Amino acid sequence: MLDELNTRILKELTADPRLRTTELARRLGVSTPTARERVGRLEESGVIRGYRLDVDPAALGRPVAAWVRLRPGPNQIPKIVALAERTPEVVECHRISGEDCFLMRVQVAEIAALENVLDKFLPHGQTTSSFVVSTPVLPRSVPLGGPGALTNTA
Repeated sequence: MLDELNTRILKELTADPRLRTTELARRLGVSTPTARERVGRLEESGVIRGYRLDVDPAALGRPVAAWVRLRPGPNQIPKIVALAERTPEVVECHRISGEDCFLMRVQVAEIAALENVLDKFLPHGQTTSSFVVSTPVLPRSVPLGGPGALTNTA
C-alpha cells in the first residue's frame, strides 16, 4: 500500500493537509486524477484517518492541561470508557499497560476545574494527575519511511 508515490503523497499532506489536489499532483509529477485516486485509496484503506483542525485550547478558554492516570476498580473499565467519552474536558484517552489502565489528557479553564473532572472518575478507580507546565515539542505525525526514517540527531 505504501509505495514511493503514496509515501510522497503522505509527506506532502502531512506538511499541508489543505493542499489542493491539483497542486499535490503538480508537486508529485502525476495527473490530477491519479493524485485524487491515490488519496482516495489511502482514505478508504484507513491509512489517512482524517484531517484535523488544530485549535489552541487556551483560545477556547481551556488553557490548563493535565495528564490523568487512572487505576480502575474491579469491573470498572467499560464504565470509565463511557464516562471519558461523554466528558468534554477529556480530549484524549488511552488504554495503557502497567498498574494504571488509562491515561487521559484533560483540558480545563483553571486548575480548580480539574477537581470536578476527577470527582467524576473517583467512584471508578484511583486517579493521579500531573499538570502540563509547557509543551516544548508539539504533537506531530509519525515519521514516514519506516524504521530507517527515525534517526538520532543528538
